[in-house]
Amino acid sequence: MEAMTNAENVVDKVVADFVARYGEQPGWVVRAPGRVNLIGEHTDYNDGFVLPLAINRAVAIALRPRPDERVRLHSLDFPEQPAAFALDEVRREQPAPAGEGWAEYVRGVAWALHEAGYAPSGWEGTAAGDVPVGAGLSSSAALEMAVARAFAAAGGWEWDAPRMALAGQRAENAWVGVNCGIMDQMISAAGEARHALLIDCRTLESEPAPLPPGTAVLVLDTATRRGLVDSAYNERRAQCERAAAYFGVPALRDVSPERFALHGAGLDPVTRRRARHVVGENERVLQAAAAMRAGDAGALGALMNASHASLRDDFEVSSAALDAMASCAQAQPGVYGARMTGGGFAGCAVALVEAARAEAVADAVRACYVAATGVEPAIYITEASAGASVITP
Repeated sequence: MEAMTNAENVVDKVVADFVARYGEQPGWVVRAPGRVNLIGEHTDYNDGFVLPLAINRAVAIALRPRPDERVRLHSLDFPEQPAAFALDEVRREQPAPAGEGWAEYVRGVAWALHEAGYAPSGWEGTAAGDVPVGAGLSSSAALEMAVARAFAAAGGWEWDAPRMALAGQRAENAWVGVNCGIMDQMISAAGEARHALLIDCRTLESEPAPLPPGTAVLVLDTATRRGLVDSAYNERRAQCERAAAYFGVPALRDVSPERFALHGAGLDPVTRRRARHVVGENERVLQAAAAMRAGDAGALGALMNASHASLRDDFEVSSAALDAMASCAQAQPGVYGARMTGGGFAGCAVALVEAARAEAVADAVRACYVAATGVEPAIYITEASAGASVITP
């Protein structure tokens, strides 16, 4: 069982590389975390509610200003692909969907910040991360928010978490070509230590929700990764949009469970199931936040279990591996609840457990999952960390 670090390792790595590369200490070190979503899946692009927490794995950048209008960023994770470009070129370029490589996220953030009315200035440095790529823990949002934090530091801007999150989302949607919602960037930008964050994805208002006393969060990586599932994701978005149009509302967030029960029968069976998940999931998120404020781990866990069943049966974005992992976790003493997390089809599940039994639970879940699938998972005990921040070198 792996313990999630607090990103000190990646901070040390980027500072050491920066000093070796440039012969001086960096002007700033910034970090931005990945995330795990406790509950609220596929609600963000329906203008709904989500309840993620920032994990203690992150992308870190050590940097210094440049006298010219250029950005040059080396990655210790992708050393053969430095991000190097002139800001003037990015300002004049049109977004290029389906850009390849990690460097396009850096270029995309620079472009999106300019589009949002900022004046990015040049800088150079080193980046590294320990957020697993492709596991559904938002490594891309962590990179985007770390880059935004670097531009803010170099430009002397005050950090505005919602505006930076929107710029990161715009970069991913329009420049990289991934049609994501706002949740990942928002929690990476605005996370609070020891709390999840209830986020209204329409207004971007957020409210911290404390983890229940005596609990820990396990991230359960199935060791499976998504293939080409963009078409399935886009199909579900379209189904949700059709359901919203049927109800005559801007988004499914505006449909109450009562209204759905009265009028949902007019939808075709598949679209009805998709809408039933979103409407029910929004309600579960609000109930989960109330349970957290009340310190009720049992109620929160039951809502997590119900969320997994809905994602499996109504939204149909789970997988055999995710179902096996959730079932293994739900069966263990000391587990309040477990569910798949992220977009689905592969990646991670998340479990709320008694803190005193976290290591024993992790060992038992690993053994159960290996017996069920023959695959060795990665299991982390994590803690809720702060969002994007500047670290004193």
